[in-house]
Amino acid sequence: MPKSKKPTRRAFVDPDDAPDLSTPEWRAKFAAAPVGRGRPKSEKPKVSTTLRLDADVLEHFRRSGAGWQTRINLALRSVVKRGKRAA
Repeated sequence: MPKSKKPTRRAFVDPDDAPDLSTPEWRAKFAAAPVGRGRPKSEKPKVSTTLRLDADVLEHFRRSGAGWQTRINLALRSVVKRGKRAA
């Protein structure tokens, strides 16, 4: 092979040459690494509940597309902010 061309094959690396991750040095690195799985915790998490609504009310919100549950929550929140009491 001419000197100007480099070989395309890489040298074989034995998978058993990987570092031993059970040594104290590696265990300390793993223990110090932050774990950030999932969605961040909310300061005010929502509560799952069951609510019975009239069919026409539910259909009104569902007809407007995705996010209908959020819109129901916003409508209820506006009533709470106005301080109106249920009849």
